[in-house]
Amino acid sequence: MGILDAFRIDDRVAVVTGAGRGIGAATAVALAEAGADVVISARHRDQLEKVAEEVRAVGRRAHVVPADLSDLDAAAGLADAAVEAFGRLDIVVNNVGGSIPNALMDTDPGYLADAFHFNVNTAHALTRAAVPHLLAGEGGSIVNISSVIGRVAGRGYLAYGTAKAALTHYTRLAATDLSPRVRVNAVAVGSVLTSALEYVASDEAIMGQMESSTPLGRVGRPEEIAAAVLYLSSPAGAYLTGKILEVDGGLQVPNLDLGLPDLTPEA
Repeated sequence: MGILDAFRIDDRVAVVTGAGRGIGAATAVALAEAGADVVISARHRDQLEKVAEEVRAVGRRAHVVPADLSDLDAAAGLADAAVEAFGRLDIVVNNVGGSIPNALMDTDPGYLADAFHFNVNTAHALTRAAVPHLLAGEGGSIVNISSVIGRVAGRGYLAYGTAKAALTHYTRLAATDLSPRVRVNAVAVGSVLTSALEYVASDEAIMGQMESSTPLGRVGRPEEIAAAVLYLSSPAGAYLTGKILEVDGGLQVPNLDLGLPDLTPEA
């Protein structure tokens, strides 16, 4: 096998959550270009259908499952949907997640619980449902999309960063439980130019701050995260499990200062 062949995943089947746009969409197309059929899920059918067209344009099959993936039954159901549509399941990409920044004193326990639910519980629900199908085949690969904010500290990121830190360690623990036949890894992403950053991209001052605060001098592209997911999913990454691949432009601190002030006695 040549080195480029090691990145092929011909005739494998992947599930990608949050695949209507951004990192999820780029990942679905990248996996298809490498030979996989994909089940893609997100809230909006119209976005998913556009991604499905790109998948089919490279000669692979796409199965669209519109769903609110904060519903754990819906998230778990994607594993069966893959087997029903394509007869097997080999790769799971837990991409859905996120949380809006908030000051600590405005982050009540329910907000923190919601962030954990959307970033960790959804991944666990799909992972748990997928494992029997992965074991029924040749084993498989699970890739969780975490964040640099799970590793570095900045004001306003308490809920999101705590949830992503939990997902990062979940990755290590799940890898231990599921080895040797199912590999579990994560990609810890930095700032990536997706629709979630549209408000930043339109503000030259904020974008300039983010770029100048990133060692590589720019924000990332969804396709760069997708390339990392492909590596972890393919035979090229077959000797990795429980690892966190940091694709963040070299960040050691957050590159977006939310400008939250010091607390006062009245706060």
